[in-house]
Amino acid sequence: MCPSCLSDYLCSPDENVYNIDFTRFKIRDMETGTVLFEITKPPSTGHTLPLNKRDIDPNAGRFVRYQFTPAFLRLRQVGATVEFTVGDLPIENFRMIERHYFREKLLKSFDFEFGFCMPNSKNTCEHIYEFPPLSDDTIREMVLHPYDTQSDSFYFVNNKLVMHNKADYSYNGGT
Repeated sequence: MCPSCLSDYLCSPDENVYNIDFTRFKIRDMETGTVLFEITKPPSTGHTLPLNKRDIDPNAGRFVRYQFTPAFLRLRQVGATVEFTVGDLPIENFRMIERHYFREKLLKSFDFEFGFCMPNSKNTCEHIYEFPPLSDDTIREMVLHPYDTQSDSFYFVNNKLVMHNKADYSYNGGT
């Protein structure tokens, strides 16, 4: 991801007043049940070192880089399980809108509701993604041009944007 792209976030990390923290993420093929990707945030030890605020990257944790095989592009449906914690405030109408692009062409837009989240809770939710069929030419281009496929995830509470995350994708098997 280009450094200037990091300034393209539509809200600052300070707008996450609900202290929403994603702690686990898993993607599975709905047809076979095969887990394709899984990551868990290590638990906090409670020990922190004093840091100079200038040394902290405000966008840390807002960007993810994924590497998949070309076979991923032929999947029809995947389940994405997300686990997250919430701070001291209740969350009403938690919603995510996610847009996936290849070279700035919109491939698919997803809109998912999380609903209500209690304060100081851990929550798990699985969203089902129906992938659009892609032409062989588009698949070939996406494989040949790693990280030209990108996404933006926008998180809203009561229709107010509180988080904006980005990702990019490689479909060449990580080579």
